[in-house]
Amino acid sequence: MIPRLHYISQAPHLENIENACIAGCELVQLRAKHISTNEYMELAVKAKEITEKYNVKLVVNDIPEIALAIRAYGLHLGKDDMHPKHARQIVGPDCIIGGSTNAYEDIIMMINSGVDYVGLGPFNHTKTKSNLNPILGLEGIKNIILKLRMVHKSIPIIAIGGIESKDIKSLVEVGAYGVAISSAITNASDKKEMVKEIKSYFPI
Repeated sequence: MIPRLHYISQAPHLENIENACIAGCELVQLRAKHISTNEYMELAVKAKEITEKYNVKLVVNDIPEIALAIRAYGLHLGKDDMHPKHARQIVGPDCIIGGSTNAYEDIIMMINSGVDYVGLGPFNHTKTKSNLNPILGLEGIKNIILKLRMVHKSIPIIAIGGIESKDIKSLVEVGAYGVAISSAITNASDKKEMVKEIKSYFPI
C-alpha cells in the first residue's frame, strides 16, 4: 500500500531526508534539480542508505536509470519527463511509478499507462518549485476527482503544492488519497508533531 504522506526533499537533502525519517515519514521523494546525473546518483545512493536505516520508502524523481540502480521503491515523473510506459520498461514491474500533473486528460493517460499514483497540483503557491503550473486550489482538485469518479476511473491522488496541515482535512474530504509536503515539514520546529498531525487526518 502506497503511504499517504510523501515528504519531498529540499536542500540540504540528506539532512532533511534523515530528519523526515526520524519524524515518522514513511515515504521520501528525492527531488534534486540543477545537478549532474553523476551528482544525482551519488545523492540517491546516500539517500537510500538513510531511508533503509529507518525502513522508509524512497522515491527518486525524474531519472528511471537512477531509480533502477539503487533499487528505489519508486520513480516520480514530471510532466516533461519520460513517458511512463518507457520508464516502466527501464525500472521493471516492482518499482512504483507516480506522475505529476494539473490536468484531467493527463491523469487518464497515466492510468492507461499503468502509473501507480498521481501527484495533482499545485494546490497553492509554493517556493520549492519554479515554473509553477496554474493553481488548482481545493475546487480544482475536487472537480478533477469528481470527473474521474464519473468515468469510473480510480487511482490514488496525492495532492501537491504549498500544502499546510490546515489544508489536509478538506483535501481528504474531497477525495485526495494523500498529500506531498516539503516546506511544512522541513520548516517545522517540531517535525515529529507535525508529521503526527498530518497523519491524523487520513483514514486508518
